[in-house]
Amino acid sequence: MSSQTAVNPALVEWTGHKGLPRFDAVKDADFAPAFEAALASHNAEIDAIADNGKAPTFANTVIALEIAGDELSRVSSLFWNRAGAHTNEVIQALEREIAPKLSRHYSKIGMNAALFARIDALWEAREDLDLTVEETRVLERHWKGFVKSGAKLPKAAQERLAEINEKLAGLGAQFGQNVLADEKDWALILSEEADLAGLPDFLRDAMAAAARERGEEGKYAVTLSRSIIEPFLTSSERRDLREQAFKAWVARGANGSGTDNRNIIKETLALRAEKAKLLGYGNYAELKLDNTMAKTPEAVNELLKTVWVKAAERAREEEGDIAALIAEEGRNHEVMPWDWRHYAEKIRTRKFDFSETELKPYLQLEKIIAACFDVAGRLFGIRAVEQKGVPAYHPDVRVFEIRDRSDKLVALFLGDYFARSSKRSGAWMSSFQSQHKLQLKNGHIGELPIIYNVCNFAKPAEGKPALLSIDDARTLFHEFGHALHGMLSNVTYPSVSGTGVSRDFVELPSQLYEHWLTVPAILKEYAVHYETGVPMPQALLDKVLAARTFNAGFNTVEFTSSALVDMAFHTRGAVEDPMAVQAEVLSELGMPKSIVMRHATPHFQHVFAGDGYSAGYYSYMWSEVLDADAFAAFEETGDAFDPDMAEKLKANIYSVGGSIDPEDAYKAFRGKLPSPDAMLRKKGLAA
Repeated sequence: MSSQTAVNPALVEWTGHKGLPRFDAVKDADFAPAFEAALASHNAEIDAIADNGKAPTFANTVIALEIAGDELSRVSSLFWNRAGAHTNEVIQALEREIAPKLSRHYSKIGMNAALFARIDALWEAREDLDLTVEETRVLERHWKGFVKSGAKLPKAAQERLAEINEKLAGLGAQFGQNVLADEKDWALILSEEADLAGLPDFLRDAMAAAARERGEEGKYAVTLSRSIIEPFLTSSERRDLREQAFKAWVARGANGSGTDNRNIIKETLALRAEKAKLLGYGNYAELKLDNTMAKTPEAVNELLKTVWVKAAERAREEEGDIAALIAEEGRNHEVMPWDWRHYAEKIRTRKFDFSETELKPYLQLEKIIAACFDVAGRLFGIRAVEQKGVPAYHPDVRVFEIRDRSDKLVALFLGDYFARSSKRSGAWMSSFQSQHKLQLKNGHIGELPIIYNVCNFAKPAEGKPALLSIDDARTLFHEFGHALHGMLSNVTYPSVSGTGVSRDFVELPSQLYEHWLTVPAILKEYAVHYETGVPMPQALLDKVLAARTFNAGFNTVEFTSSALVDMAFHTRGAVEDPMAVQAEVLSELGMPKSIVMRHATPHFQHVFAGDGYSAGYYSYMWSEVLDADAFAAFEETGDAFDPDMAEKLKANIYSVGGSIDPEDAYKAFRGKLPSPDAMLRKKGLAA
């Protein structure tokens, strides 16, 4: 640790339960001095590697880089957790400052000529180094990382690239904060019974809690949290209120105020295009796809447009059904986006004879969490043991030990399930610490993975259970699939641990895990009524399974349009008016007026709040092709928990991280690469 006395040791010396951070000992004001010390420490480590007078070896260069920056990783993981899951004005101000500072720091490393010379020498001599497959992957990752950081560029171009990266980091931080501000600041406060027409009790309870949080005791708040806005749009009989709420939801980041993101988007796209050109790529999509399974923008667009044709055709049929129901009710209006969820739910209720309201009492959060753990036990032989009373970063967060069949501790898992105004929307998995087997500076060998899931489910009233929609339950399984990818990791090197894989492979373990939610044996055991404990009736279970592809056109059009707009932005380069480009792409596609993009550009956080899924939103669908085929492997055995197939899945997908090529990993599991056919059948878009 740094010798600076101003640094709180709790940020870097994790002495909590089984090596957890002491979250309760870290204050907001501790982060700035801790970052300063950790950055200085990392710089010293980098200089020692770069200036090593001995000839470069894998050990004194690559392994040294793998373990360098441990203090910075620890401070960063705690900070970004707080920035995303429990932020405030102090943290947000530091985020705006630290994001470009970190970018500048890593740009300097990536352009360190002496350091790159050592990596480049090893890369050129790689055939003679007797490296393992994993070591070759790790060396390749470092070499490509340096090249994409501008290591081969002239000095002036390097300096410009560093400026671009720093600016992009700041823009991304501001983008995300603007969306959070819009979500936090808007609420539709309701007080009259007539305003609540059609709303089920669980939603009224959640809206009452949201109103109390805003100082509106005895009233009801429609917020822009997905766990409230979506069920409100689904169940409310008040079309005028649905329209008001929907328009606020889709206007996030585009309100013409200080939180408007449209200029940020324009500047971001221009800088990304310039960055790609500096690095020798035709466009930013080519740069981002260079090290993925898809490899080229053409391959991505081919998949997306193939699916679009089928999805749009199905959506037109679905819209016709909705229009017919509107007319049947004696109403005289066209199908608009604030109508779709409401009438689709009525059609589903009629067609399959069940509603979301009827289903929710059987989907208790506690039971679905238990189901997630049970599936992991059946497939991979692990169990979760909750640790009551262990402090986490928020009182709602729960801590679990993950143990294997021999009772060995293999991971720590934190579950953060409820929405709050200090948390950004959506759901995600991240880690405080990734698994590896190297010896660190402190002499400790290997790291225990410390993984967390963040969700935004509506918090129930005191004494009542949290009830989920079927989509909420899938989200829980999805994020726990990511968590398993981190917790089951079994590699030597940190950079290829767990989710350290290509963007269009990382969604495979999560999307695949969703399939086990609707395995009948799991639903029968865990889908039990919260009041009576009676399992979901077989007839209702059959209807739920039969309805899995209902509204598939709508869902797929929502997603695919967003992915195609993302690709258009990053293949075209700088654009004068991003919103005009969005409109143009949607017009060319023939986007139905009754459906909007799942993530309109001004609040498309996957793409603009950082660089995570830029030119990469397609990856959910790319991975969906893989996950449909992968689950079919279990179906072909006749046993959703076939032990031999589960062992192959663990060995080749969940535990190898990025230590081998993803195509090789998938073929080792399945024997072949898939076509989109199984995915289209799963969605009900093909026979």
